[in-house]
Amino acid sequence: MTIIYSLDLIGTFAFALSGALVAERKTFDIFGVVIIAFVTAVGGGMLRDVLIDAHPINWIGDLNYMWIIASAVVVMYLFKSKIAPWAKTFFIFDTIGLGVFTLIGVEKALNYGLNPVPAVIMGMITACFGGVIRDVLTNQVPLIFKKEIYASACLLGGIVYLLGRLMDLPENIQAISAVGVVILIRSVSVKYKLELPKIKGDLLSRKS
Repeated sequence: MTIIYSLDLIGTFAFALSGALVAERKTFDIFGVVIIAFVTAVGGGMLRDVLIDAHPINWIGDLNYMWIIASAVVVMYLFKSKIAPWAKTFFIFDTIGLGVFTLIGVEKALNYGLNPVPAVIMGMITACFGGVIRDVLTNQVPLIFKKEIYASACLLGGIVYLLGRLMDLPENIQAISAVGVVILIRSVSVKYKLELPKIKGDLLSRKS
């Protein structure tokens, strides 16, 4: 088991747990909780695989993802009152998962013959769109559209990974650099409450 695969599973668990918690707060039944946990954890990778016509779809080809998601749902039901004090720990796992998912998405897209630009977009989709699907299904405006630097961190991490490949750096350095950039940008943006600028009016209306 490689370190990237191990981190992938940890990220999957963190994403699934966050989805299960959202669904539980929305008073979904057990089926709804499982579905939301599932799409949060693997929805981005599944969408990526559909877009690049990769088979088998990520979770179908590796049932470990299903076991990880199921375990996250069980943990949520057994220990939901104890999870809050661990919020910072789960944020770390979630952020690591974000970086690893970006890396995996870019690498898989390149392996399927995509050009660098769409490959980076596939990395962002892998990391972020499980959360987008979760928010849509739970009737919320997706987090990445209104708050925090999230998708942008993934795009920059994907670009760093491409640069590492272009410079023919060792694979471990490529991976660590890309994931590290995502973690750094995400952590700094949350700590200092940084957000992308919002469009309010236009230049002409401001001048008038």
